[in-house]
Amino acid sequence: MDIDYKINAAVSTDQFIDLLANSTLGQRRPIEDRTCMEGMLAHGNLMVSAWESGQLVGIARSVTDFHYACYLSDLAVSRSHQKQGIGKRLQAITQSQLGPRCRLILIAAPAANAYYQQIGYDHNPRCWVLERDARVRD
Repeated sequence: MDIDYKINAAVSTDQFIDLLANSTLGQRRPIEDRTCMEGMLAHGNLMVSAWESGQLVGIARSVTDFHYACYLSDLAVSRSHQKQGIGKRLQAITQSQLGPRCRLILIAAPAANAYYQQIGYDHNPRCWVLERDARVRD
């Protein structure tokens, strides 16, 4: 298998949606909301992608300042290409683009907790989420 990894290469909305739908991440992303998907692609500022024969098979999409924090918001590998090291490589390339003090931060699906610990992440229980339909209280 010959996988080509690219940094900030153009990914179309259709390619992104198809990859998410063909990975386990599609269940947790609003793939039916094309406007949201377009915004996700347009406003992430670090994207590492994996390609096989011109087909998108993996992506690590992040929002970062490159110096202190990098939020890896989407890590997806096509089901047909999982368990081949593509996800690890996407994360390693992402990390290589960051400054020496920059942390890589992500929110894992419950089933993936053991995976991230196994590859070197520390668990941090201090994450808080404010859902879109909730409001900051007085």
